[in-house]
Parts: sequence; C-alpha cells; structure tokens
Amino acid sequence: MKKCLPYLLLLLLVFAGCRRDPEPAVPGEVIILLYHRISAGEPENLYERSVADFEGDLVWLNDNNVTVIDFADLEKIVTGEKKLTSDAAILTFDDGDHSGYTLVMPLLKQYGMKATFFLWTAKMGMNSFLTWDEVEIMSHYMDNRGEHPFVFGSHTASHQYLLAKKLALGAGAAYDAYLDEELGGSKRMIDAHIPGSVSALALPFGDGAGDTDIISAAQRNGYSCIRTSERGVTGATGTDFYRLPSLPILDDTDPEQIGDYLGR
Repeated sequence: MKKCLPYLLLLLLVFAGCRRDPEPAVPGEVIILLYHRISAGEPENLYERSVADFEGDLVWLNDNNVTVIDFADLEKIVTGEKKLTSDAAILTFDDGDHSGYTLVMPLLKQYGMKATFFLWTAKMGMNSFLTWDEVEIMSHYMDNRGEHPFVFGSHTASHQYLLAKKLALGAGAAYDAYLDEELGGSKRMIDAHIPGSVSALALPFGDGAGDTDIISAAQRNGYSCIRTSERGVTGATGTDFYRLPSLPILDDTDPEQIGDYLGR
C-alpha cells in the first residue's frame, strides 16, 4: 500500500492541473419594463401600480438575480464593451407623473437601481406631472458609484398618435416638420434641464413602431433608441435599437410574468 501512495498522489496532482476554471456565464436576456403612474394607495385604473406592488417588483428582481441596467448599458452590452452575466431589466416610466419623484425615486435609491423617465413635455408642471425643478434634482443625483441613475427621455411634446398623424398630414415635408417639433422640440426642452443629453424616445401609445419616417426623424434629432410597446425581450446580440420591445407592468401584473418572458 505504501508503494502505491506516491502514484496516487501523482495522479491527483495531474488531475488537479488539468481541471479547468468554470466557463463564464452565457449572456442573458434584457427585458424593458414599462410603468406609468405609481400610486400610494389602491390603483385607480389598470395602468397604475401600487407602491407596495412596485417595491415587490424590485424585490423580485433582486431575489432572482436580474440586474437593473439602463439604455446606455444596453448599448455597451451589444457592442461588447460591457459583459452581461445574468438576465437584466431596464425600468422605464412613461408620461412624467409626479410619483416618479415622491414614490419611485426613494425606492430606487433604497435598492440601488436605475430608471429612465419618459417625459410628456407639454404637461410638465401641470396637475400631477413632474416640475422641471424636480427633473433637475433627479437627473443631477449621483449614487455611490459616481453615476447618475435617473435618466430622462422623451415621450414627445404633445403625446399624440404619431402614425395616425402621418395619415392626416401625408408623408413628406409637413410630416417631417411635425416630427421634428414633437421629437426635436421635446428633446431640446429636456436637454436644458439635465446633465448630458436625451438619447431615448418612447412612442406615445406605442403608435408607429418600425415606421421608417419616425425612425429617420429620431435619428436626425439625435436619438439612439426607441422603446416601443410591442411585447418581447431584447437579446445581447441582434438588437434593433429603434424598435425595442417592452413588457407593460399593470395593476394586475404578477412579477412572475417577468420570469416567464425571460424563459425561467
């Protein structure tokens, strides 16, 4: 038995030397979550979500190892500058409701998460909408990583059905001028109140996804991506930045539905 020990030790050393390091995780999927108003109490309609359920969504993302990123991160992932080692989510809020400041921002700070808020610029400061002062406070906030986690995008100036407007005006110079005001005008207004510049557009009512005139207008007005209301997930490769799908989070949405979309 003593004679066999050296050989056993040699075999163990050989096998240990041949053992590989674990393979890196395969990049996952990215899902864009679409919220509207977050309510302090019971939601008044399907498009609202209670603050308790919203916090439950954040807990679900944490517990299920879903990394919260933003559109700038997505671009870096697609170009290979940044590696995605788990599924990821982008949190978006349409319209610019005041709850983004009073209810959403505190929870995002608590959980260390990012979000993009798409503003309906003609409504700023009216009724229950954010004020420009609040946009400035949110956008200039810096987290402990030295990043600005609260980013603002455009939901156009007057929140109209963009494709329906094309049918009324007809394709051509008149429609292009209309789009330049809705997209370019709203972008300039937001740019005046935030660090950096607006790069993301969300289509009102999801109208016009994939329309070439709308995409061209977005490009010439300085947008690098368009979030639609089409349902689906975004992969780490083959991403169409001007037709990004999303998952609307409504009053009755179960957080497990996020996992269903991610194939869990």
